Amino acid sequence: MFTGSAIFLFLVDQIYQIISMIQKLAANAKVNLVYVETILKIIGIAYIAEFAAQITKDAGQGAIASKIELGGKILILAMAIPILTVMIETIIRLIPG
Repeated sequence: MFTGSAIFLFLVDQIYQIISMIQKLAANAKVNLVYVETILKIIGIAYIAEFAAQITKDAGQGAIASKIELGGKILILAMAIPILTVMIETIIRLIPG
């Protein structure tokens, strides 16, 4: 657990640079930053859930690890609903009717 945390702390600066670059690209493309932030949060949840599940598996608690992964997937789905809604509405507007 210590090693995993140390590696994560070592990579924080690189992660910050990547997030900044994505936000600049989104601003240049005039994409609503709410969607970009939501996607970044979803990515963060995925990484945190995976990290927590791996730690739990290393501790010999596979059943708990499965529940952590399920919880992460549910959180991701819940956060993605607004983006999916906008995508569906856009597609419906594009269909002649």
